[in-house]
Amino acid sequence: MLPKGRQAWRKGLTDDRSAPEAETLRPGADASAPGAELTAALHRAVQQAARRLHAVAAAVYLLTPDGGELRAALIGGSPPSVFTLPGRMPPDSPYASARALAGKDVTLPAEPDPLAESEHGVPAHPYNVVSVPLETAERRFGSLTVLRAEDRGKYSEADRRRLARIGDRLVDLLTGLLARGVTVAPRSLPVLVPVFGTEPPADAAHEVLWGAPDLPGSSGMTLMYALQRLTDMLNRATTMEHVTAAAEIYVMAPLGARALELASAAEGRLWVLGHSGDSSSLVRELHGAALHTDRPAARALGGRALFVPGPTDVRDGSGDQEHAMAYVPLACSRHVLDLPMPDADPAVGVCCLAFEGPRTFPPEERAVLTMVAGHLGSAVQRVRLSVGRQSLAEVMQRRLLPADLAETPRLTTTARYQPAQAMGGAGGDWYDVMTMPDDRVMLVIGDVEGHTLESTAVMGQLRTSVAAYATEGHGPAALLERTDRLLSRLGAELLATCCVVAVDTRAGTAEVALAGHPAPLARLPEGTVRPLRAPANVPLGLHARTPYRSQEHTLAPGTVLALYSDGVHEPDRDDLRARLDACGRGAGIDLELLADRLLPDTLGRRDDAALLLARYEGADDTAALRTARFHVHRRDLRAVREARGFVHACLSDWGLADLSDDLELITSELVTNALVHAGGDVDLRLRASGDRVRLEVRDSDSAPPVPTVYSLTDEGSARAEHGRGLYLVDALARTWNVSPSGRGKTVWLEMDIPDAARREPDGGSAHCQVT
Repeated sequence: MLPKGRQAWRKGLTDDRSAPEAETLRPGADASAPGAELTAALHRAVQQAARRLHAVAAAVYLLTPDGGELRAALIGGSPPSVFTLPGRMPPDSPYASARALAGKDVTLPAEPDPLAESEHGVPAHPYNVVSVPLETAERRFGSLTVLRAEDRGKYSEADRRRLARIGDRLVDLLTGLLARGVTVAPRSLPVLVPVFGTEPPADAAHEVLWGAPDLPGSSGMTLMYALQRLTDMLNRATTMEHVTAAAEIYVMAPLGARALELASAAEGRLWVLGHSGDSSSLVRELHGAALHTDRPAARALGGRALFVPGPTDVRDGSGDQEHAMAYVPLACSRHVLDLPMPDADPAVGVCCLAFEGPRTFPPEERAVLTMVAGHLGSAVQRVRLSVGRQSLAEVMQRRLLPADLAETPRLTTTARYQPAQAMGGAGGDWYDVMTMPDDRVMLVIGDVEGHTLESTAVMGQLRTSVAAYATEGHGPAALLERTDRLLSRLGAELLATCCVVAVDTRAGTAEVALAGHPAPLARLPEGTVRPLRAPANVPLGLHARTPYRSQEHTLAPGTVLALYSDGVHEPDRDDLRARLDACGRGAGIDLELLADRLLPDTLGRRDDAALLLARYEGADDTAALRTARFHVHRRDLRAVREARGFVHACLSDWGLADLSDDLELITSELVTNALVHAGGDVDLRLRASGDRVRLEVRDSDSAPPVPTVYSLTDEGSARAEHGRGLYLVDALARTWNVSPSGRGKTVWLEMDIPDAARREPDGGSAHCQVT
């Protein structure tokens, strides 16, 4: 005797003799298990509908008990089509399943781009849809929906009648199940079942790129494997380089495309986010292109993919065969309605694929590309949001750091700051150099706890208060005590550590006061490294009643002081003292190179790092630096000529006119490059001392310039344009480098002073000291 479920099948569906016979339950299955009879009924209906209508997928949608949502209860067919069906939808949505239940049209054709030329364009959504309602006079159950590839043609009246008969028999079964007390309602997730024989036939005119030929299900499973691997990689992507690399591996290469480009829209134009392959022509065509044009990429941003196979027998005027192109919007799938997000952008960009010559785009490829684009769009949006937040935090912190360090004739200083890349937030590290009313110079470095915008805000308050108290002439200990009281009045809940060193450049002494911060290190001229010890005191923000204390030390000429925050110590490197001890003798150390060695630009840095270096030159003014500065306002390209004149006048006054031609040429190159590419003000500083002259050009862009040779390709030549001036610097200068600063970078170089010009001129150079 057959189980109840199997008896119901035979009674309800055997009169459709054209339908293939199939067991409703696998051998040994319990038909009386909860939901088993409902699943069996839905399975048989979906199987019959898919086979009888030559479809790639079929689904039964059931209303939820409250009637507020239509959910997919069972989907059958072959991948990837089964994954293109929406899982749930409102009853009043425009989908065929909802329209059929509402008594409207039951068929929806494939959706071609309305702007595509008929001879070139192919449908973006490659499936024709037909749906019939599942209802009686007293009860609405849902709908039965079928997907068929557009190359199978539209549904005929016979197809609709055939689907309606299958639906009517399913309604009879559902009514019977309901009368016996079986719950007829969808689960939270649909049941997916394979229906063999629904796979699209192989296209003889197109090379088999997916799966093994003549093996049912192989193509769809291979496509879905690529999609799943792409999703895994995109979930881990944190930069646009990661997103582009994932698309190259699992989109461009499997499809056999020669080029890939990801672009976004901003300010009415298209901007390239990433590209791979032979993409120089795509970059030239799309980067900066206006959105109001009729370009396919701009049209795809409207949310409809455009596939251009290219003619197989048409050649353009150059004799080259026209290429196939695919333009897919980077937008989340319209069929994912599980959690409506009305504020989400319809398309954050477009994915462009270029192929060698013409090719076809089978329906399963177009379906997967649409899903791929949705994942790429989500990844691009997430990365851009993350980068935007990180940039905002970094810009806020860098703007609170000093734009330039105060200059003194007896103390040479430089500083470095590196954000915590691994933390992904702002930090509270800062440094400062301030000149006092007398011959003292105040060196300050501090660290506010945490990696939040609040940490950065407190850091800005602390730096301002320290600078104000230093200007009033307070010593290091009094300065920290007043700052602690101010922090209490401001109501800040974060703690901060701080180190203050007041250097008397006349007497050669250094007074050190600490607020829970590591003591500064001093490297003596003979190479010995020792800490400048002082009472530890308590961090700022504890509001302790114990007064802060300081300690004074004597400095020998040539001593290098190193003030640093905790982030300078990296777990996989030796400590700062060992690195400082490994350097050459203090008097011959270049502070810029030393700072680069002590605080390299390390990937994945887990904490903010600030470093402040100062070298005490001694109280002998006969060896004092000759310095001059010149300021160029942003976008003032006419000031390049004035900068050359400034360099010429200073070198002439200093008796170094022999170096003027080379330094003027270098100045022109570096200042022009900074104005064009950094987009901010530019500071020029010229210093002469001993046997060399030093030129520094500071701008607000932290990205270092990269020397680039000439290239024979257009794309390579465009990149090389930004770095050719550095070859001139390298050829003329004794040494040069690029050093990051709090708000950008400094490109500096040194040239040897001829022996005859190493004496200081008698005439002075007052007119070129500050401009």
